[in-house]
Formats: sequence, structure tokens, C-alpha cells
Amino acid sequence: MKAAFVGFGEVNTPKKLIVKKCTDAAESLKKQGLELVEVFPVTDDYEEKDVRQAIENLQHKEFDTLILCVAGWIPTHAVVKITEEFRHVPMVLWGLCGWYEENRLVTTADQAGTTALRKVLSDLGYSFIYVYDIIGKPTRAIRVATYCKAVTAAKKLRQSKAGMMGYRDMNLYGTLFDGLSLKKTVGPEIETFDMLEMVQRYENILEQSIQEVLNQEISKWTFLKRADEDVLRKGVGYFLALKQIIQERKFKAFSLKDVDGMKKLLGFPPAMIFMLLADTLGICTIPENDSLGSVTQMMVKFTTGQIGAYLEFYEFMEDRVLAGVPDYIPKEITAGETMVMPAAFGELSQGILNVSKVKTGELTMCRLTKTNDRYVMHLVKGEGVTPRKWEEVGWTQPAPQLPGLEILMEDVERFADNVMSQHYIISYGDHTQVLIDLCVLLGIEILQ
Repeated sequence: MKAAFVGFGEVNTPKKLIVKKCTDAAESLKKQGLELVEVFPVTDDYEEKDVRQAIENLQHKEFDTLILCVAGWIPTHAVVKITEEFRHVPMVLWGLCGWYEENRLVTTADQAGTTALRKVLSDLGYSFIYVYDIIGKPTRAIRVATYCKAVTAAKKLRQSKAGMMGYRDMNLYGTLFDGLSLKKTVGPEIETFDMLEMVQRYENILEQSIQEVLNQEISKWTFLKRADEDVLRKGVGYFLALKQIIQERKFKAFSLKDVDGMKKLLGFPPAMIFMLLADTLGICTIPENDSLGSVTQMMVKFTTGQIGAYLEFYEFMEDRVLAGVPDYIPKEITAGETMVMPAAFGELSQGILNVSKVKTGELTMCRLTKTNDRYVMHLVKGEGVTPRKWEEVGWTQPAPQLPGLEILMEDVERFADNVMSQHYIISYGDHTQVLIDLCVLLGIEILQ
């Protein structure tokens, strides 16, 4: 996260005091992981030397967010002369606060400065948030940093691509996407390619490369039943073929035609391929050509740093939902060992099924969708707990316990009334604020 930090204070306020307040504020942001271009103190000196110097210092620097740190009263013109040079950059208007000395409150009139500026910045059409500190309370550097994360994520989305092998698995409607509106509103591209390209590359994968993956990655898995060696080798070969494509085209997320592609045409359930891609490349993965699911994953990863795993809904209950997966989970969300077994579902070919346990804890679940001409992000918080014993009808008996969670929610009925897809993306912890910030920046409607 790169940001410009410009600290302001009125020319008649003691300079050492403004410098100390700005220094402390900048240090608190660095502790949150921000890389700063620091310019302070900027005053309203008559010759406007500070303003010109600030603009000169910032003009050739790279930053995503402009933080306007008001450490004391400052006339608006001194701030606006700088912001007008960078009006395309999202900003934070951050007012610091006073302090107590013995039995009296001492202030540099920080909020006089911010309240004179807030409406002006809004009327000028800037994209910004307003943050103010309170005497006796911790600094709100975390709130500033959260917004900076969202700004950086929005920039990354504009520069990112998701890869997709095939399109519209099972003829589903909810996995479709509109390329132009997606690019215009959210930012990323979704690039499709044919399964034939994977097969052609697979035929040229060296046996030595396959053996290396078997030794280095597959050997880490715990097999509950013995798996066919040929199945494992084929899965590794497909993984290596897709790895080439993903790395060459710099995809940040990936999906493929699952049921009507890998399973139907190649007779190979792709769970182990997804596992290897997620765990070795750290890439977001989701099955069934779920276009906006992939985009949601990138939004989650760029804001939280987490892999953005998907879960699918199986049952709704009074105070919780049962969510799981019929194929795989990334190692990042696995509690304990990665456990796998050969298994078949219905008339589909036998494949390697992940039956690991999912980490429990506080969750943020989200899903991006398009409704008519607008994009909407559905956000909900929950608590993931270990599920009761359950099975999905159709698996070879004895049926496997699929990876899953029971997710407790405040209002399951409201969630069900607004649910956007069978696939939702999870992250651990409460990440609603940074996702809301990101959606506001992009013009995406928020539904909670």
C-alpha cells in the first residue's frame, strides 16, 4: 500500500508541535503496513512556498492514496491548491486531535480545519473519506489504512485477469458475465481458452516433472484409501499444463468447465488440480466457470490477503446455514492435515476427493452479482463452527464427510431472501469495512 502523507498546520501554530503530531500520525500508519511519501509541515505561508514545495515533492512519486493529515487549523486554499493537482487520486481527510495538560484540554483546532474542508472536497467531486481522532481514544490509523487497502485493491483489479477454461458449465445462468460492464465498473478482464489447449500441453509434460510434483506436493496429503497411481499422474499432468497457461498469462484467479468439461469429456474430476493450483501458486480458484465468483475472490484477496475460498450452500436452518464443497478446499483454510480419498459421485468417474476439515471462526461471506445494469455486493458476517455429521446423496457408500461448516448468522431468513448464488466467498475475520470501501470506490451497491 503506497500513500502520500501531507501534514497541514497554520503558519502561526508552533512548527515543532505540528511536526510532532504529523510524525506520530505517519508512524502509526507505517505500523499498519503503509509505505508513505511524507510531506510536512505544509502551512499557509504568504508566499505559498510550502504549497509549491509539496506539489513538487509529490508530482513524480508513485502513490495510490493521498492522505490529508490536518494537525491544526489550516485555511482551505492551502489544501485545495495541492489536492487539485491530484484530484484523480482517492483521498483521506484525517483530522488529528488535541490533548490534556493537567486539568485542561489543549487543542490546535484540528477539527476546525477538517470541518472547513469536508464540504469543499465533496463539492469539488473528490473521492474521499473523512476520519477524525478523539482526545483520549486510540488514533484511527487503522481506519485510514483500511481505506488505503481498498484503494490499492481497486487499482489491482484494474490491472488483473481471471482465466477460464471453457464457459457456462452445466448451462448455468448465474455464472455468466458481461465483459464490458465488468471492465467499466469493477476493472478486471476474464480471459477464456479451450480445454484443447490444456490437453495439447498435457501431452508434452515430462514424466520427470510429474514425478517431482508427486514427491514434493502429493506426498504431503494423507490418503484415507489407496488411490490409483495413474489417476494421480494424470491429475498432476493436467495441473502442470494449466500452470503453464496461468503463469504465462498472469491470471490472478482461475475457473474451468467442471461437470460438462473435465468430468464429462475427459472423465477426470478436477478437485486435485484445483488443490495444486491453490496451494502451489496461491491463486484464487473456483469450479463451474463461476465468472463473478472469480471476481469476488480477487476482491477478497486484494483487500484481505486471504485466498478467498468458496463454499456452497446445502441446507438452511433457523440460526445457521450448512455450507460445504463437493470437491476441494485450499490448504490455507484447512484445519490440520490435507485428507483425500478416491471417490465417485453418481455416474461420474472416480476422482480424488478432498475430505479435510475446514477452519472454524469468525467469517465474512460475500458475493458479487449483476442485476440489470448495476453490480451488487452481498455481504454478511457469520461464525463458522464444526458441522454435525452429514452426507450428500449420490456418493459411493460409505458416503464421505465433505468439507464444510455450519455458519451461524443473525438473520438467516434475510440472508436467504437476498442470496445471490450457490457459491459464496469466505474470509476469516470481519472484513466488511474494507469491502464496503472497495465497493464505494467502484460504484458497486452494497447489500447487507
